[in-house]
Parts: sequence; C-alpha cells; structure tokens
Amino acid sequence: MPEFPREVLMWIQSLDLQSKIVIPKWDLANGYLIAEIFNRYYPFEVEMTYFNKGSSLYAKLHNWRILSKFFKKRKFDISQACIDGTMFYKETQCIQMMQLIYKLLTDRKWAFSVVSPISDDMCDYDYQMRLPLHAQSTATKSVKNNVMFTELLVYPNQLMNARKAQKIIDRHTEVRQKKRQDDPERFRVHPTLGQLAVRQQNIVSHKEDVEKAPPKKTASDSINDMNVRFKDIKLKQPFISMN
Repeated sequence: MPEFPREVLMWIQSLDLQSKIVIPKWDLANGYLIAEIFNRYYPFEVEMTYFNKGSSLYAKLHNWRILSKFFKKRKFDISQACIDGTMFYKETQCIQMMQLIYKLLTDRKWAFSVVSPISDDMCDYDYQMRLPLHAQSTATKSVKNNVMFTELLVYPNQLMNARKAQKIIDRHTEVRQKKRQDDPERFRVHPTLGQLAVRQQNIVSHKEDVEKAPPKKTASDSINDMNVRFKDIKLKQPFISMN
C-alpha cells in the first residue's frame, strides 16, 4: 500500500482486521472491511453479522446501504460520490475514503495529501497525469476503466453515461494535443506550410519601420546642404569677323 503513510499502516495493523488490505481499491470495494474498521470503534452500532463478504453487486449495495445509514446517524461527512467511487473500484475515491475515516476515528490528518479534492466525475485523471506518457491509458482504455459495468447497472441512464464517456474522450484528446505541441519531436510532428510561411504581422511591422526611418539623402541634397557660394565670371572673347 504505497499510497498510505506509515502512520496509517500502523493504525490499520493495530485494528487486527480479519483480512489484510493489499490493494485498497479492490479490498475496500464491497464495504466489508470499512464496516470492520468502524466496528472496532462502534461495536454496538456496526454489527458484522449484518454485512456480507461477497463481491457481487447485491452484496456491495447491501453493505454500503447499511454504512450510509450509519454515516447519516453519526453525521459523518462522507459524500455519496466518495461511496460510489469506492464501490466502483476508483482508486482516487478509495484513498479519499480512507483519509476521511482516519480523520474521523483518530482525529488526525494524513502526513501528506496524495489526491485532489473529491470530484463528481470519479475519473482517474490525477492518477494518469502522475504516470509517464508511455504508461498512460489510451482513450478506449480510459473509458473502460472509468465507466465500469456495475456503474451501468446501478445508474442505467444512457444519456448520463454517454456524456461521461464523451467527457473522458475529450479530456484525453486535449491532453494528447497539448503533449504534441509541447514536444513535437517526440511525435515527429512536421511544421505545416502555414507555420513555415512568413507571418503577415511581421510584414506590416517591417513596413512601419521603413516608413519611420529617416529618408536617405541624395547627392543633390548633400550639395544643396553645403554652404557653397557661386560667382559668375565674365569672359572677354575677341570679335571674329566672318568676311
């Protein structure tokens, strides 16, 4: 569990749970271990005989329905989005669930925050951004990871699911386009003809610079500028008769 700080791992070991938390998003999805954690602090309100260890959708909905009633009774600030994300194997919401539980039961915060605030879309965008480019999911894989089959069964609204899938694809496309712009050599992107052409703005600025530049002086202008005095000279030539 590299996502959990050392203090949280020691706290979980001190609870002496029946099952170990190896992969949080898989082990906490059905809500049984969550109920077992609260049973250590509220043994008379959270009785383990009412919870199911199974991994079916019915078992998950049953366990989380009981936990939701307990959260409302105790006025614990655990949103439905966080519950759904944990039930649908969302890594981000699963870690956030453990953060909230650790804070509620021990009145202490994690040494560091590893995830962003809870979002309603329940996507693994933050997790994908922490991965190198070659390890990030493709558009098809992103839709498959973020729209689980159990989500379609619990929330069968086709329009909502279609919008969610389209949002995931659009976000994936924007990220890839930005990567291509930031590092074109990696993707072997050649400049287009428009990018190679001279910009019109540069031509206009060059024309303005030429107009603002002082005019060059010609040879006649330089002679006129010189203070030269001319004097008429009268020549006396002998008169020659044509006879």
